[in-house]
Amino acid sequence: MCDICVMTAVKDRMLSRRGFFRAAAGAGVAAAAGVTASAPAALAQGHAGVTDMTHELHPDFPTYFGEPQFFWEQKFNYAEHAFNLAEFRVNEHTGTHIDAPLHFSADGAAVNEIAVENLVAPLCVIDIAARAADDADAQVTPDDIRAWIAAHGEIPQNACVAMHSGWAPHVDGPKFRNADAEGKQHYPGFHVEAAQMLIEETGATSIGVDTLSLDFGMSPDFATHYAWLPTGRFGIECLANLDKVPASGATLVIGAPKHRGGTGGPARIFALV
Repeated sequence: MCDICVMTAVKDRMLSRRGFFRAAAGAGVAAAAGVTASAPAALAQGHAGVTDMTHELHPDFPTYFGEPQFFWEQKFNYAEHAFNLAEFRVNEHTGTHIDAPLHFSADGAAVNEIAVENLVAPLCVIDIAARAADDADAQVTPDDIRAWIAAHGEIPQNACVAMHSGWAPHVDGPKFRNADAEGKQHYPGFHVEAAQMLIEETGATSIGVDTLSLDFGMSPDFATHYAWLPTGRFGIECLANLDKVPASGATLVIGAPKHRGGTGGPARIFALV
């Protein structure tokens, strides 16, 4: 089929779809498709605002290995083709992204297999920013979790427990990786004992960090990844704006990707506050 035929067909379809949705809206028609799950209780409480927890993804976004992991190419543009279309290639663990259980286990759940009800979670923010300002190798410890519980009550079932280390503002500079002369990275993360405490004593199903890794940068063995992910729980790395949400009471909505067999992937994440 010729290019102009394709373009005409696309325009006709767009006009047809617009007409359909205008008619549906005018008639008060509501439709829903796909698999549904019971709404978490947190959604019934109502929220006053929405906070974006996602960094903008671009080719220069910092990565654990230090090399670019996001590639974008314009394939069609409006001036020439009357529509815009781009193609991108991305490493699964780039930008604000999910670590699925499969990432650090032989046969764990892939990102498309994460239960949808676990993608809407009560958010618990553990703030270690003051400590991390003095020590880039600071970690969330069991004592930090106990202090959070003493201040805010028990960690809710299905919660995402997130570390606020104050690292997100460094995302556009070298300090986000914070590599020393030997190439070793320095930034905060979860101590393995904190991960084990959450597994054994709470119903949390995810942990999140505002850094490049669930483990602190100097970790020699990814102990937290290996403790957390093989249990069927998942992680979130490179979160933004944890300083703009309360320590408790917000609901995290995790727009995990759904590609078959994925070990993770970039995600759009926001908090209902």
